[in-house]
Amino acid sequence: MDYRKYITIDPNKRSGKPCVRGLRITVYEVLEYLASEMTEEEILDDFPDLTRTDLKACIAFAADRERRLMTVPVRETAL
Repeated sequence: MDYRKYITIDPNKRSGKPCVRGLRITVYEVLEYLASEMTEEEILDDFPDLTRTDLKACIAFAADRERRLMTVPVRETAL
């Protein structure tokens, strides 16, 4: 999924945090709701401006961000 069509970053909105389609709903909030075991239906009922595609875009954004994190090489220890 190309989340870039759904996730926006505007320095004047929510302090530049990634938001869904320019709304004031952040990716972080959506992920928190999902992590707290809210169902997709519950989230969509609470936030009628969101769609299932928006929820999937948030997950895709988080997965891509995780993939891009720099990993620290494992330091070999002397025996």
